[in-house]
Amino acid sequence: MADLRTSYMGIALRNPIMMGACNLVDKPDMICQLEEAGIGAFVYKSLFEEEIILESIQLEEELSEYADRSPEASNVFPHMKHAGPEEHLLNLRKFKQKTSVPVFASLNALTDEAWMEYARKIQDTGVDGIELNFYAVPGNFDLTANAIEKKQIEIIEKVRKVVSIPVAVKLCPYYTNVLNIIKRMDEVGVNGFVIFNRFFQPEINTGTEEFYYPFDLSKDHDYQITLRFTGLLYGNINGSICGTRAIYNTQQMIKILLAGADAVQVVSTIYRNGENQIKMMLSELSDWMNKKGYQSINDFKGKLSKKRLPDSSVYNRAQHIEILSRSEEIYKKHRMV
Repeated sequence: MADLRTSYMGIALRNPIMMGACNLVDKPDMICQLEEAGIGAFVYKSLFEEEIILESIQLEEELSEYADRSPEASNVFPHMKHAGPEEHLLNLRKFKQKTSVPVFASLNALTDEAWMEYARKIQDTGVDGIELNFYAVPGNFDLTANAIEKKQIEIIEKVRKVVSIPVAVKLCPYYTNVLNIIKRMDEVGVNGFVIFNRFFQPEINTGTEEFYYPFDLSKDHDYQITLRFTGLLYGNINGSICGTRAIYNTQQMIKILLAGADAVQVVSTIYRNGENQIKMMLSELSDWMNKKGYQSINDFKGKLSKKRLPDSSVYNRAQHIEILSRSEEIYKKHRMV
């Protein structure tokens, strides 16, 4: 029988499927069903510092609204403070205590002090590891790529000094050289890399002439950029590799594992197909391994990475030129289908 166990950042998982950070953790029934379906680990929804700041400002405004209406009322709770991250941390602690599989926290902060403070508090909840979300949307034309990357490296170094649990970073692919920044992060002690984050992008309603953020799930072929960089990274860094983005089915998961990932994170497929999708993917993975004669994940992990392929040209941009040179042939083929 196929052994689906794997290791992510040194933490044993019963299988390589993790639920990525999302609001599904607020649904107890769903979480129980995912555990029963066999999920290997959970990433708790992100703690966003900007949300805490906004809530604090809103609370301050609501309290000050009544400050002059009654001299006594303004002093009923003189030391009242916004809960800030405390409710999030309390829920995270409860989630960890009632869950039988590893739990990882997710953090997205703004200032150095916040990254360090919240990382320490997250560690105190008892989680197995922490995931730092890095994404820079430059609003300053003079801010260079080097300055952004340097700042992120400094944040990692500071967080590493205040926590002892494994630290992963969840990255976007929009770096000048994503391989270089991952290598530098690896050198300063990052234990795992989650590739790649997907962000809500702004959209315009032409009727109201207003911006809005549509809730779009990943597209079916979005996983291919993850596939490429997983294959490039395997065997060249010390940290674990976790693939994410549009991993909807077993075949897509197997492809990411063949490229070299230790685990995968799924979200969109749970929203679209429900918790039973996890059970089906695990069953199909086991069947595929038995058919291929693989006894464990390590038997085929990274088999199709650049490092282990005799001809690694599939990972080079030159391959795109070959495709373009065959464009007429490909066009005719698709026209006939």
